[in-house]
Amino acid sequence: MKNFINFSDIKYQSIIDLLDTALEFKSGRKSNNLSNKTAVLLFEKPSLRTKLSFWKSVQFLNGNPIYFGPEEVGLDKRESIKDVANVIGQMADLAIIRTFSHESLNQFTKFSEIPVINALSDGEHPCQALADILTMYEIHKNINSISVAFIGDANNVAKSLAFAISGIGGTLNLASPPGYGFKKNTIQKINDFGSGTINQIENPFEAVKNCDFVYTDVWTSMGQEKQTKLRLKKFHGYQVNEKILDSAKKNVYFMHDLPAHHGEEISDGLLYDSRSIVFKQAENRIWAQIALIDKIFSLNNY
Repeated sequence: MKNFINFSDIKYQSIIDLLDTALEFKSGRKSNNLSNKTAVLLFEKPSLRTKLSFWKSVQFLNGNPIYFGPEEVGLDKRESIKDVANVIGQMADLAIIRTFSHESLNQFTKFSEIPVINALSDGEHPCQALADILTMYEIHKNINSISVAFIGDANNVAKSLAFAISGIGGTLNLASPPGYGFKKNTIQKINDFGSGTINQIENPFEAVKNCDFVYTDVWTSMGQEKQTKLRLKKFHGYQVNEKILDSAKKNVYFMHDLPAHHGEEISDGLLYDSRSIVFKQAENRIWAQIALIDKIFSLNNY
């Protein structure tokens, strides 16, 4: 694996090994795999967790992070994607890109001679999913038996999570209003990736039955602001709240990739419910990404 653009870039047989490596780093393991190397963080979208966690991940591996914000580069605007990829490839050793268009990311990767990591696109958010299953793995070592309910839009976060759950052999129940679930060909690709099971269930209360984890994300993502009123109407009844959590397993855990819209996809205060592991989940972005970067540079002898 040179690049991490889609979650399926990890062979499903290697997922647990990567999670174990992340936990080793969290417990004190060290690595100098980015020593004397530079990682460019090229972000077209604002960020809190992604910027902070990647910055810390690169520094942990003794690398040098350099950040370019949304106003500085502009892929295919100020400069072509090909030109930007070639410039960064000559001056840096790793490109970490947070962009709107997944196709822009694919184009950058096509022209890049250095590893590229997807730090979020409209297609997937694979590093988030890696941190998500790391968080689950800390709680349930028999991770292949877990059951997860995702309540809300089948967006980039849900897609990467679905691939991750399929890869580890778990079960994901996706509850979305009509028209906002996965397409059939997407479900087929997810199910083909690993041994897990992906179910689409319209009723959120049915979806959370006997689930170990209940996960949600915002109803309106960045770039969809014009759809806000429509989405608020369509997703009425899909809020994750205390009642939803009470309908899952007694020891259920609540997850959210953040930022959260309190009073919309979650009830006020739910992030601080005793069942919430949201902030542990956020911290695990660091350890998952350290393991990922370390693996990329170990495998490719950069």
